[in-house]
Amino acid sequence: MKLLWKIVRTALVVIGALTLAFGALVFYQLRIEKEPVNINIYPNRKCLFTEYVDSLRTSGLYMADTLKIHMTSVRDSARARQIKDYFHLDTLYSTDADTWTKSLAIAAFVASNIPHANQSVWPEELNAIYLWEYTKNTEPAFNCRLHSIMMYDLLQAAGIEARYITCMPQDRNDNDCHVVNHVWLPELHKWAMIDSDMGGNWAADENGTPLSLPEIRERYISGEAMYYHPEYGKATGKVNEYYSYIAKNTYWFSCWETLHFDQESPGTEDVGRYIHLVPYGFEPWINGTVVTSDDRQFWAAPDGLASE
Repeated sequence: MKLLWKIVRTALVVIGALTLAFGALVFYQLRIEKEPVNINIYPNRKCLFTEYVDSLRTSGLYMADTLKIHMTSVRDSARARQIKDYFHLDTLYSTDADTWTKSLAIAAFVASNIPHANQSVWPEELNAIYLWEYTKNTEPAFNCRLHSIMMYDLLQAAGIEARYITCMPQDRNDNDCHVVNHVWLPELHKWAMIDSDMGGNWAADENGTPLSLPEIRERYISGEAMYYHPEYGKATGKVNEYYSYIAKNTYWFSCWETLHFDQESPGTEDVGRYIHLVPYGFEPWINGTVVTSDDRQFWAAPDGLASE
């Protein structure tokens, strides 16, 4: 009987210890999820989320500029039809779907077919059809810039006004940036950020409304609630990492003033001006045709597409 009691007591002690360990692990995981997380950009360099947000909060302001810029896209109906037919875009969404639903379908198509990688062979052409064939014949994946260029072409072919935006960090020693698409939602009369790289992502406010890049940046500064949707809501992994990553890369932004198909393909002529939007007083270290702090012009609503 004493032996049986000793065995039972030992078992209870072990079960109790395991229960406490499990509880501590759950608490630790919850605590980590609620605290700022480290994001490992390079093996020998880590930065805190709080440092990224502090840099945004202490940055200069935006202000009007006497230099006029006009952000726009050029419509090429023949190329749009070629791309639309090549990818059978009409099979990705209902023809009567709203703009955001169509955008999510296109982004999910790109994200599910093309993973992220830093390519070793640079594509000879930078357009959707060539990039798609590149993944079949050369390398199966490519970086965020090529993701965004390909997705821009598909959005334009679907009749959706879009821009691909380079999102930059404050630290000039950090050569990592990110490129995403901005889509214009006429139903809501606003821009929305959508990312086809890293499995896909978008951000929303507390009501589920998609957020634009300037809205995302402002919410980091104000501390207002913001919700990311990895794989467009199908996954929950790496939310904290992506949350920190975008905080790092919303210090300043760059975009072509006029965008069109094959914008960055070698040999393309008349690419126009490359615009940097920076906080007042900040000096970008990458060459651009125009540096401005005029966010109203940079993020202006589209006023109709130019025609070729």
